[in-house]
Amino acid sequence: MTTVSSVWTAFAPVVAPAAEAAGFDGGAFGRTLLATAVAVVVVLGITFAVALRVGKQAVIDVTWGLGFVAIALTAFVTSGGHGDGLRRWLALGLTAAWGLRLAGHIFSRSRGKGEDPRYEAMLKRADGNPNVYALLHIYVPQGLIMWFVSLPVQIAMFVEGGIGWVLWLGVLVWAVGFFFESVGDLQLTRFRNDASNKGKVLDTGLWRYTRHPNYFGDASVWTGLFFVAASAWPGVLTILSPAVMVWNLYGGTGKKLLEKDIGDRRPEYADYVRRTSGFFPWPPKPADPSVRD
Repeated sequence: MTTVSSVWTAFAPVVAPAAEAAGFDGGAFGRTLLATAVAVVVVLGITFAVALRVGKQAVIDVTWGLGFVAIALTAFVTSGGHGDGLRRWLALGLTAAWGLRLAGHIFSRSRGKGEDPRYEAMLKRADGNPNVYALLHIYVPQGLIMWFVSLPVQIAMFVEGGIGWVLWLGVLVWAVGFFFESVGDLQLTRFRNDASNKGKVLDTGLWRYTRHPNYFGDASVWTGLFFVAASAWPGVLTILSPAVMVWNLYGGTGKKLLEKDIGDRRPEYADYVRRTSGFFPWPPKPADPSVRD
């Protein structure tokens, strides 16, 4: 947060006059940033209390989507009287649709199960109270990322004008991402629910073209929301927000950790990795007959 403040202080003399000329109320936006930060603390605080009660930190995965919904709703309420109605409702509605679907999916998938192996591995590294370790190494980082990635949604509530092709491009990119994420999750759920697929690798449907249709979808959703905000000044200044989300999914804790876990448990996954695009959808390479059943 200190780094973000320093960057803003450095660029404020240049950015602020142009933003004010575009009808952007920087003071009101600053108050919304504070309100959404409080919303993140409240949501994660409740989540932490629930995690302590049920005995697993994986409940934060459900909160991931709900936290963005809380941010969007808080920004929508606190920005009343600012921005363009269409863009404001799009920012709220698209974020809510994504967040609620994701939360419902993860809740259904994890219900009745124990702790996520990723969190188990993290908590084993705790030097002292594991709950304090979880708070500092799971909740605080996710809260900061959640707040930062949501900046396009927050600023979209304030910017005015620019209701044109960039905004509708954003809606289209969001729709592509929502399709990949929701359909990919549905296909994986059906695959896992079929007992005959135990130990096998899903390589049909969207999973034929990308090893992570849900992660690609996530990245597209937030790129689309960025375009919605960037369709008017100074929304384009939030470009780092979708960049952080894409990096986190592609090179951070998303794709990398998941593939390591699956690869350790399923030897045939190596061939799937060899022939299937790691992120962006692309026609697959021919399978290696030597590793097929």
